[in-house]
Amino acid sequence: MQLQLTELLTNYGPVALIWFDGLNHQEKYGGVRFLDLIQKLQSATLVNDRIGVPGDYQTPEQFIPSKIPTKGVHISGIDPNVQDKLKPTVPKPEDFQLWETCMTINNQWAYNMHDHDYKSAQYLIRALVEVASRGGNFLLNVGPQPDGVIQPEFQERLRAIGDWLTINGESIYGTSYGPVQGMSSARTTSKSKTVFVHIFDWPSSAFEVKGVEAKVISARLLATGQPLNFRQSEEKLQIDLPAPAPDPNVSVVALKTL
Repeated sequence: MQLQLTELLTNYGPVALIWFDGLNHQEKYGGVRFLDLIQKLQSATLVNDRIGVPGDYQTPEQFIPSKIPTKGVHISGIDPNVQDKLKPTVPKPEDFQLWETCMTINNQWAYNMHDHDYKSAQYLIRALVEVASRGGNFLLNVGPQPDGVIQPEFQERLRAIGDWLTINGESIYGTSYGPVQGMSSARTTSKSKTVFVHIFDWPSSAFEVKGVEAKVISARLLATGQPLNFRQSEEKLQIDLPAPAPDPNVSVVALKTL
């Protein structure tokens, strides 16, 4: 394995990351020697946490942490109960733990012609939003068919995610966890002086957000650019929304702040 890593890290230019796998008895790998080798050959290469020692980021599998991961709490693996140690607050930047949820579209990592338990496009789009709202990365797996083709059910869902990102990608790419956490009907991300509010359940009246401390100077629908009226007090922000939701999966409001 040391020889293979050396080949990968010396023959093919810059390598963004090495993703080790295996969830049982990771300590048997003696991971420190591999981290040292990777650091020596390509110091900028990121390493995940599945070689028995802490890596650059953590990798919960098939679940999304319900709160923002922080340093000192290890949430790798397939047991969602490990997230119970996380606090329902927005951490300081220096306390944030880099992380990535890895998930399948059906139940299998490899191709399985008998597995028809597909997650819906809406579920996957909302999962992407959930991950981004807590500062994570979303690794969504596909298992190619024996001839290398991605099966139609996967293509359909990936294209649906792509269509949504074409319109709403500004609220995902380059963002970090949002200033408001724990809302039942919405999630937030942030980038520079903009807070993006991802609304899952479109309200019939004004939408209320509590916890936006920065002064909001404008609000708009991300999909159309339509400016929105709003009222901000110390307790909450109220936003007047049009009757139809721009997107049945997730609609996004962009808040510009001082």
